[in-house]
Order: sequence, then structure tokens, then C-alpha cells
Amino acid sequence: MADIEIKVPGLGESETEATLVSWLKNEGDVVAVDDVLAEIESDKITMEITALDNGVLKSVFKQADATVEPGEVIGIIDDSIQPEVPASEAEAEPVTESKPAVEAPAQQTTKEEAQAEVISSPEKVSGERIQERVPMSRLRKRIAERLKNAQNTAAMLTTFNEVDLQAVMDLRSRFGADFQEKHGVKLGFMSFFVRAVCQAVSRYPALNAYIEGDDIVYHNYVDVGIAVSSDKGLVVPVLRDAHLLGLADIEKGIATLADKARHGGLMPDHLKGGTFSITNGGIFGSMLSTPILNPPQSGILGMHNIQKRPVVKNDEIVIRPMMYLALSYDHRLIDGSDAVSFLVTIKEALEYPASLTLDL
Repeated sequence: MADIEIKVPGLGESETEATLVSWLKNEGDVVAVDDVLAEIESDKITMEITALDNGVLKSVFKQADATVEPGEVIGIIDDSIQPEVPASEAEAEPVTESKPAVEAPAQQTTKEEAQAEVISSPEKVSGERIQERVPMSRLRKRIAERLKNAQNTAAMLTTFNEVDLQAVMDLRSRFGADFQEKHGVKLGFMSFFVRAVCQAVSRYPALNAYIEGDDIVYHNYVDVGIAVSSDKGLVVPVLRDAHLLGLADIEKGIATLADKARHGGLMPDHLKGGTFSITNGGIFGSMLSTPILNPPQSGILGMHNIQKRPVVKNDEIVIRPMMYLALSYDHRLIDGSDAVSFLVTIKEALEYPASLTLDL
């Protein structure tokens, strides 16, 4: 039996420090393997630190908001103290009923709840103006720096087009149930867009490259960054070797990354690299936008809301599910003609998606 050190895990590339956001266990608390002990936030990601053994949280060396470094010991678990659970408690199924301490927080009023109650009271709010100042999180500051750096560095332009998604929607309606039964995942829209991007960059490789000093770095693979909004901010986890994946594996990969992004499971390796990015403002109702590049990448595709609109097909006015597409690109590397052609290639692949195999 020995003390188990709680160490800060490795961070992202070129990151040397992070912020200890909070402890989820207190000194003296019983912990089990894989219990979340603390959360840390670096410039790129929020990570959970979990227990490596059963025992009791013996000591905490760093407090919330402290700066920590990779490999630093921030606490100790004493695994010689194994908690004794009474038989009556071990047999009880509803765990929360046998542990009153779990229910205690529900009886307390948090600061946020108290403020909400004050604001909702007309007698107390009348004439009251409230201003609150809070420090930016490390992740939010890093997001701001990267976005501003992209604007200051790249000669960024955006070109637009629109796509008729009727064919894709017909495929999803016709094969969606069979697809989910075979692959265990729903057939969404994003997999079609990822496949279309992979086809387009094979024709226009500059969209999958980036500038480094006086050199242009090309890739014979496509690692697609998928922008995901979380309560911590926007993160762009990377789907590796997307050009080798079918629709089912793309859907599975995206679902896994999105779940990790929203529940704190992303690791630094999930965010490294990326040769092209896709962002979908349509899930929030956006009709049109100009996405900002994700440095050092040279291209990003913006998806938007799908709306039925009248369009002309074969000299007749018909109603079709239409989406506006936006491609932002680095004009230092990519000519306008290639950017427009790249976006047209994506449009054509989506409107005639026979080549985007369903792997049924």
C-alpha cells in the first residue's frame, strides 16, 4: 500500500501550463477508480483528472484557479484506507437514498439561483442596474487570440454557393432505417459533407494545404476538423484520415468526438493537426455566415440552415430543400477560381451523391 500521486496529464502541443478549474472531491472523500477528481483547462481544451486507484483523497496541494504544469503532483490518494460499506447499504439499490450527503446540495441555494430569484422579483429589480465583471477563461482567451490571429495573418476571402439537398434527403429517407440497423448510427448530413470535401480536395489540393514560412505544406491525407460548440466554447476536434472512411465510420467518428467535446472527454491529441475544417451554423438557425479560418489551415466550409425555397429546375419553378454554402480560404495560397471550383465540386457531389457510397 502506498500514496498514489495525482498528476496533471500531458497537455496539447506547445502548451506548458494550465489552470486548475475546480476540485470535484474534497480532502477526506472516498474515491474509486475512474472517479473524476478535478478539472483543468489549458489554452485548447478542458480535461478531467480521474482517480487511478480506490482510497481516500488524502491531500490537495493546489487550489482552484491555480496554474499547474504537465506532470505536476497536485494531490495524494491514500489507497491503504479502503472504505467499509455496511451490508445494508451495499444491498440497497437506490444509492442516493443511502447517502444523505448526496442530497444536501439540493437543499442549498446557489449564488446563481439566488441572483435569479432577485432578478425575477419586480419589487427588488425596479430601477436596479446590475453589472458583473468576470475574468475570461484560459480557453476563451485562446479562442479569441486564434481567431484574431487568423484575421491578421491570412488574406481571407469567402465565396458562396447554394446546394439542393433533395437527393441527399431522399437517400436518408430511403436507406436511413437500414443504415442505422446495420451500422448502429444514424445517417446524418455531416457525413455527406465530409465525403464531398474529401473528393473536392483531391482535385484542388491547395485547399488541404497551408503556408509555413516560405513553403507550402501539402498533405496526401485529409484530417477534417469538425467545429463543436460546448459550454466551454468552440472546439474543433479532428476526424483522422477522413478520406479513407465510409459514411458509417464518419458518422461514428463525429458522434464520438462531439460527445467527448460536450462531456469533457477530449484529449490534446483530438485537437492536434487538421488539414481542413467544417462548421455548421445551421444547427443554430444561421442562414448565411463567413466562417473564420482555423490556423494554419487554408480552408473552412460553412454549412447553414436548410430551408425550402422556390428554385428553377428544367425551366420550371419547384420547391427544394436548399442550403447556402460558404467557403472561406487563404487567398495567399488559393486563387479565386480554384476556390469557386472547389465549392462547385462540393455542390455537385451533394446534388448527385451516387459516388458517396452508403456501404449497405
